[in-house]
Amino acid sequence: MTHIENTETIRCLINPDIKREGEAILDSIGMSTSEAMRLFFRQLVNRGEFPLELKVPQPNQTTIDAFNETDLETVSMQDLQDI
Repeated sequence: MTHIENTETIRCLINPDIKREGEAILDSIGMSTSEAMRLFFRQLVNRGEFPLELKVPQPNQTTIDAFNETDLETVSMQDLQDI
C-alpha cells in the first residue's frame, strides 16, 4: 500500500467547552484531535456519505408535559422570542 503524506490543513472554529470535553474523551482512548479528524474524513470518503448518524434529541417527559399544558393559541411572538 502506498503511503500518502498528510500535507493539507483543516481549520475550524469550535466552542471551547465542546473542544475541551471532546479532547478529554479522545485522550481517554489515546487518540489525538488530528487522528480523529483524519478518521472522520477517511470514513466520509470510504462511505461516500456522512459517517455519523444525526439525531434530534427527543424532549424529556417534563418538556412534553409543559407543552401539553400550554395553550399554544395564546402564545405570542414575544413569548417565543423570550424563550
